[in-house]
Amino acid sequence: MRWLSERYFFRDPSRLNYSDPAYFFAPADGIILYAREVGPAQELVQIKGRSYSLRTALRDESFDRTCLVIGIFMTFYDVHVNRVPYPGRLSYRELDTIDTFNYPMLDVEKDILEEIAPYTAGAGYLFNNQRVINRIVSIDLGLTYYVLQVADYDVDCITPFRIKQNQFFAQNERFSMIRYGSQVDLIIPLSPRWTLTPLLEAGMHVEAGLDPVVQIAPNPAQELSHAT
Repeated sequence: MRWLSERYFFRDPSRLNYSDPAYFFAPADGIILYAREVGPAQELVQIKGRSYSLRTALRDESFDRTCLVIGIFMTFYDVHVNRVPYPGRLSYRELDTIDTFNYPMLDVEKDILEEIAPYTAGAGYLFNNQRVINRIVSIDLGLTYYVLQVADYDVDCITPFRIKQNQFFAQNERFSMIRYGSQVDLIIPLSPRWTLTPLLEAGMHVEAGLDPVVQIAPNPAQELSHAT
């Protein structure tokens, strides 16, 4: 049955590439863990008394932007191909695990399956595990956003589909894959030009490239200031 399990896991179903500049789409299949705005050092989640912030997530103490963050946990049952939420030029940087090994994500997957909230209570892996920071520059929006991929315990491979850096990707185009259980966060810095509205809440399931997760609208105050 192992071959059947692996074949099921590595499936990559054909999906239409939707394109709509009014939305960021889900970068991954999975369950929403959190959807909220936070400052760079502000607590995104608390895990066993420890504060997890954007600076911790990106491992960058100089990061200084307030962002809207959508966290998605990919269970074993989800498709693990990741897609670009909004078109732009993508460059990536891999960061190794802090400890000797990645920490397991089984506690979070168990809580999700048993519907025990908050699902992040056992997410200690967020402080430690291997990750890839995908930096995507959108000329249309005039901003840079991030897709953060975090690997699970028995995973040592987050696989980009294009090795070359600074490549253009269309909206919802496939760009990478993480094996087995893992997490993907969409991190969008706030901009005075745009109003960003999360469309889903913790506990809801999304599919990459199919479900919009953030609505983008021109900031009325910014438009008014340009008009005057």
